Amino acid sequence: MKKVVYTGGSGEIVEKKSRFIATIKPVTSEQEALDFIGAKKKEYWDARHNCYAYIIGKNQELMRCSDDGEPAQTAGRPMLDVLIKEEIYNVVVVVTRYFGGVLLGTGGLVRAYQGAVKAGLENCVLLEESEGYPLTITTDYNGYGKIEYLLRERDIVIQNTEFGQDVQISVTVTADDREDLTKEIADKTSGDAELLWGDFVSFGRNGKEIIIFEKNT
Repeated sequence: MKKVVYTGGSGEIVEKKSRFIATIKPVTSEQEALDFIGAKKKEYWDARHNCYAYIIGKNQELMRCSDDGEPAQTAGRPMLDVLIKEEIYNVVVVVTRYFGGVLLGTGGLVRAYQGAVKAGLENCVLLEESEGYPLTITTDYNGYGKIEYLLRERDIVIQNTEFGQDVQISVTVTADDREDLTKEIADKTSGDAELLWGDFVSFGRNGKEIIIFEKNT
C-alpha cells in the first residue's frame, strides 16, 4: 500500500566509526526536494558525503538519487530502493556521512546507507494511502446511536458531529466500504438517514485524525 510522509524526521547509525545521519522530509515538487538537499549540504558542509534520493509523484513518476562521491551504486540507489520498497512517494532523504577512518567496502556502504534511511523512517510519521469518499450522514436522534455504533464497529473515524434538530455525522469512507455501509445504515435506520457523498479523495489516517492528501473534482 502506498504511503506518504506526514511528518518528517531523522535517524543516525554508526558503522566502524563513520556516522550516517538520515534526514527525511515530505515534498510535492522536485524543486522543493532540491532546495532541501541544498540546505542539508550547507548545514553539513564539513561532512565527507551528503547522498540523497527522492521520489515525486503518486506513481513514482520522478525518481532521482546521488552517491555524492561514494563508489557508484553504493549510496543513492540503495537509499532509493528503500523508499521504493516501502512504497513511499513525495519524499526526499539526505544521508550525511562523517567518515570515521575505516573503509566499509561496497557491501558495507550499501547496508549502512540503507540502514540510515530505515532509522530515519522510524522517526517519521508515515500514513498509508486509502481512496474513498467524504460522507455526511443526517439522522434523527434515535438513528444517531445506531449509526455511531455501526461506525465504531467498522473502525471508521467520526470526524465531526453536529447536533441540532437532527444529527449530522461527518466521516470519510473507503471505496470498498461504500456500498456495504450504505446498505447497513439503511437497515439500521429503516431508510430514514440521509447520505450525502462528496467527491473522490485520497486520504490517510493518523490515529483518530483523517488527513486528505488529494481531492479530484
